[in-house]
Amino acid sequence: MTLTVRAFAPGDEHSLIESWNLSLPGDPTTATWFRDCVLLDPNFDPQGLWVAVADGRVVGCAYAVRRLTPLAPGTDLEPETGWIPFFFVAPGHRGGGLGRRLLTEALDFLRADGRTRVDFASYTPNYVLPGADPELYPEGVALLAGMGFTTLYSPVAMDRTLVGYLTPQEVHELRAKRESEGYAFRSPADGELPELIRFAAERFNPDWGEAIRHHRDTTRMVIARKGDRLVGFALYAAYRGIPERFGPFGVDAGERGTGLGKILLHLTMTRMRAEGLHSSWFLWTGEASPAGHLYAKAGYQVTRRFHVMRWAVRERA
Repeated sequence: MTLTVRAFAPGDEHSLIESWNLSLPGDPTTATWFRDCVLLDPNFDPQGLWVAVADGRVVGCAYAVRRLTPLAPGTDLEPETGWIPFFFVAPGHRGGGLGRRLLTEALDFLRADGRTRVDFASYTPNYVLPGADPELYPEGVALLAGMGFTTLYSPVAMDRTLVGYLTPQEVHELRAKRESEGYAFRSPADGELPELIRFAAERFNPDWGEAIRHHRDTTRMVIARKGDRLVGFALYAAYRGIPERFGPFGVDAGERGTGLGKILLHLTMTRMRAEGLHSSWFLWTGEASPAGHLYAKAGYQVTRRFHVMRWAVRERA
């Protein structure tokens, strides 16, 4: 068997997808996702996608990416940062240092471009997972740690069934109280979308603003206003068009403690249930954060844990 490690070339994608699904059974992918989120990503550079090829078939890869275009208007190229959104080695090819070799090539690609820190795996907007899953892929986490990656934080994914869901009476009462104080809860009008995009991008994350810009389905958005001020929002089906995926979701910092988040969350779940959706889920929150506590009280349960990990030059000195 001849094994070659090289940069991606057209035609590799077919066996790469097959090998991915054998290697990462908890997170299978499709040719459509790989095309749209890797090959057609404006930041894609084939020299950053390293593949191991045995007898003409991809048996491992590591993907390195850096920004060539800004994430959103008003943001920069994050010139110090690179990302490794995914890597894998197929069963039958593990244990011989191939994963380390692929990751080294990916890191060297980013270092040669002046990147002094590399994150696994939180590349927006096209990340696969928020980080490394230590339960499903302990060998991968150990390899990253052995190469100098350290854990920054550990977000969780949460899910909630919507079967039998009813909007709690306390939420109805809380909404009525806030509306009597001048708050309003509804879908945004088209003319409000630019304001909503700015609000999400500036108060929370530029990626959230872009998710709203590309989503556009206002029937799957709920906003909170007080007078002429936008003070919160929640939506679903914004990422990859998956209807049951909740988020993004945010409340202005000055309005927290008023229950707006609780109202927005339940109004959104009510809309999801009205569509006949059977669950609501998302990939990323802090378990001990205010949002994490809100979700738990609303019946969401932790389904996965991840480690967002970072390599930095100083760790290799």
